[in-house]
Amino acid sequence: METGSGTGERTIRLDRLLGRVERDVSRRVETALAADGLTVDQWRVIDLLADAEGHTMSGIAAAIAVPGPTLTKLVDRLVDSATVYRLADVRDRRRVLVFLSDEGRAVHERLSPLVQAVEADMLSVLDPDAAVLLLTLLDRLATER
Repeated sequence: METGSGTGERTIRLDRLLGRVERDVSRRVETALAADGLTVDQWRVIDLLADAEGHTMSGIAAAIAVPGPTLTKLVDRLVDSATVYRLADVRDRRRVLVFLSDEGRAVHERLSPLVQAVEADMLSVLDPDAAVLLLTLLDRLATER
């Protein structure tokens, strides 16, 4: 915990703690992805699309917390590498959906265990119930705002 007010009390600084943990997780995931030349944000797109449902660009941007122009560049690179493809939505031709290609699915299947191992290692300092609680609380913080 980090010192807070001048009273000598210890205060938890959410912004600092989350930032430190996110940087550590990202650094470790980047190491796992390095052989495939993927960034963490590219992995996040691939992992989201692994549900095979197809996602809009705005939905992907919201899910992985990147601005629209950044996401466009990420998806363009993934399209160029034949990892994902875009299709017009059959229900609304004005919308474009992004899907994993067969190559993208193979990348996901190959890298998913490596990323899961990184996550498990990070959570291993907690007992299993605490790890589940942490993930549940973080999910609530991420979706309730």
